[in-house]
Amino acid sequence: MDYIFDGSYSGYLCCVFEAFERKEFDSVPKTGKATEIVLFSEKRLIPTDNKKAIRILTGMEKIIGKQSTIFFYHNFLSDNDIEWLNGFRLIVELFRKKQLDIHNYGYPPILRLHQSIKKINRERHRMKAFIRFVKSNDHLYTAVVEPDFNVIPLVVQFFKNRFADQCWLIYDLKRNYGFHYDGNTIVEVSPNENDEIRDPYQIEVDLDPQEKAYQHLWKTYFKSTNIESRKNLKLHLRHVPKRYWKYLVEKT
Repeated sequence: MDYIFDGSYSGYLCCVFEAFERKEFDSVPKTGKATEIVLFSEKRLIPTDNKKAIRILTGMEKIIGKQSTIFFYHNFLSDNDIEWLNGFRLIVELFRKKQLDIHNYGYPPILRLHQSIKKINRERHRMKAFIRFVKSNDHLYTAVVEPDFNVIPLVVQFFKNRFADQCWLIYDLKRNYGFHYDGNTIVEVSPNENDEIRDPYQIEVDLDPQEKAYQHLWKTYFKSTNIESRKNLKLHLRHVPKRYWKYLVEKT
């Protein structure tokens, strides 16, 4: 049985709730976009109910603690069907056995969970380092990114603290949504069905005149401090992978 949910973490947890409600423990959580035609496979649409999701979260925290429960959220941000299924199976096991040693690395599903989390944390760290804002003519600082994993929710608080006096927007092109900070609160934003911009790759920002001057200044500084004789491209690529270069002004 494929459980089709809306792609949110609350919807994902509702899949766990429904699995116990219907005794369908072998179900597979998927989004509508990820569904495939599979012989002998049935589909069930799982509506998102925040009350049910909170019940699952509360139950998990009682058994393994709040800190360990966060691991499953980070694993969910992998945006990968296989990792979703692994996390789903572990949560089902957690409730059926009323216990789960989240640090038992000798248990393959637990090891896989932590390997997934390690990748998420690595990508989160890189987003903190490589996200670059550009100032538009309406004084909004905008950054567009395409992370391998859905890690933007994990870095917005970092940028709120770092740029508390600025209004900014971080937009994930791959997942077509982002977060806007207006100087007080952070709000998730995404285009609706009537939005004129249907292709996120067509997003354009009208730069502030000073922004262009600052970019030119930074490129000049970067070039002047570069020492050709000490260039080590292999080491450079290890610390700054090429897929992030398009975010960096000095690389454009």
